[in-house]
Amino acid sequence: MTEIESKTIALVGSQKGVYTFLADLTNHKQLMPESVYNWSATPDECKFTIQNMTKLELKVSQRVEFSEIKIEPKGEVPFKISLSWNIVEENSMIFAKLTISADLNPFIKMMAMGPLNKLATFQTEKLSQLFA
Repeated sequence: MTEIESKTIALVGSQKGVYTFLADLTNHKQLMPESVYNWSATPDECKFTIQNMTKLELKVSQRVEFSEIKIEPKGEVPFKISLSWNIVEENSMIFAKLTISADLNPFIKMMAMGPLNKLATFQTEKLSQLFA
């Protein structure tokens, strides 16, 4: 399993507020790059298209109140993948990190590592802007 971790970011707000935002997939459109379109979502599931790539459906597979949200594909995908947001509070500061775990064969890994790293960085930077 390949793991891609974003930088841990410091956020302004409460742990509950950050968790509540990330636990509702309708909010995740604000974290997506411009190459994502045809977005539709409920609090538990979302569907979208990535320009020149594919359509994806994701669902929340686990919520640990105020600390973790795990998101996985809904339906069939070419490889197993999950996105996990972790939120912690230390010394009155809120920190968040995105981890993408993917079961990639060497060929797919070579092609997917760059885009997955960019996605993790992009999403945490957008979250940082929203909670600045």
